[in-house]
Amino acid sequence: MGSCCTVGILVISWIFAGVKDEIMYSVYIVRCSDETLYTGITTDVERRMNEHNGDQDGGARYTAQRRPVTLVYHECFSDRSSASKEEHRIKKLTRAGKEKLIQHGNLTKE
Repeated sequence: MGSCCTVGILVISWIFAGVKDEIMYSVYIVRCSDETLYTGITTDVERRMNEHNGDQDGGARYTAQRRPVTLVYHECFSDRSSASKEEHRIKKLTRAGKEKLIQHGNLTKE
């Protein structure tokens, strides 16, 4: 069984017949304590959230000064290239565009 990501009780998974676990990538947005938004990419959303909130070593310098952070959006991808392109697209959005994405999901995808 391969899994995309685990966030609290939310588990999104796919079953691969006879295939070893595949690495999935997630693009995520967190809302910081000062209401700013931080966008990132990871293979393990739960671990990354723990890092951003100081529960594990790691995390971004930006979020370290703005704890706690709360996950407000994430989307899974089967390859790093697609995830990186989406991360870049999201980072170019205005704050209003990011808030719309958070509220309604990715409306620009088919």
